[in-house]
Amino acid sequence: MNQLFLYAIGSVLLASLLSLIGIITFFVRSSILKHNLIYLVSFGAGALFGDAFLHLLPEAVEETGSLTLAISISLLLGIILSFIIEKFIHWHHCHHLDHAKHKHHLDHQRQGNNIATMNLFGDAMHNLLDGIIIGTSYIVSIPVGIATTIAVLLHELPQELGDFGILLHSGLSKAKALFYNFLVSLTALLGVVVAFFLNQYVEHLTTSLLPFSAGVFIYIAGSDLIPELHHEIKLDRSVMQLAMFVLGIIIMLTLLFLE
Repeated sequence: MNQLFLYAIGSVLLASLLSLIGIITFFVRSSILKHNLIYLVSFGAGALFGDAFLHLLPEAVEETGSLTLAISISLLLGIILSFIIEKFIHWHHCHHLDHAKHKHHLDHQRQGNNIATMNLFGDAMHNLLDGIIIGTSYIVSIPVGIATTIAVLLHELPQELGDFGILLHSGLSKAKALFYNFLVSLTALLGVVVAFFLNQYVEHLTTSLLPFSAGVFIYIAGSDLIPELHHEIKLDRSVMQLAMFVLGIIIMLTLLFLE
């Protein structure tokens, strides 16, 4: 258990370091990043689907012996919670922006602070879930934990770049944006602690959390990442997106041989 906990902590610390990815904006032109980021999004979407359908759900079914109603409900709860969190964040962003338009005395800095605060809060919730998902995966086995960590890393990379951009847009300096982004990413550590703590007191915890985690991944890939890919209509870039998407799935399939 201690070894698994250390693996999980190490994995979320690695994921937290991705929050510093904004450093590359000091050296790489934003136009180049924007041009190639979509391929990473494709790769991440494939990895998320692959981990959900090739690792998390099969492990849950193996633990119960069959595809039960409880597994289906847990998966749907993961999708529903992801929807609620994302809906709340989007509503709060729009609420503050609309409110600001009708309050002439509300200065631009305060608007930026509202956007930055809500973005950091949403990122904290997302990272907490990632920590719980990674912790739960390592409780099952090290290979499943590694596969899930890779899936998290791949979808975190473009997201962290996006979060960094939002913080800059809200008025923060690059240094402050990097610092706050990294600070918030550490909530994933709490997620790992929660997963391992609950596992000691809740029987068959992984049976519920594995399909729940799969639901979160399916929602992120299907609702957030796939729609981004449809913005590109050029044939050569679309083919490259498909290749990266399939590669993400193949990577997850290859990791099955480690189990």
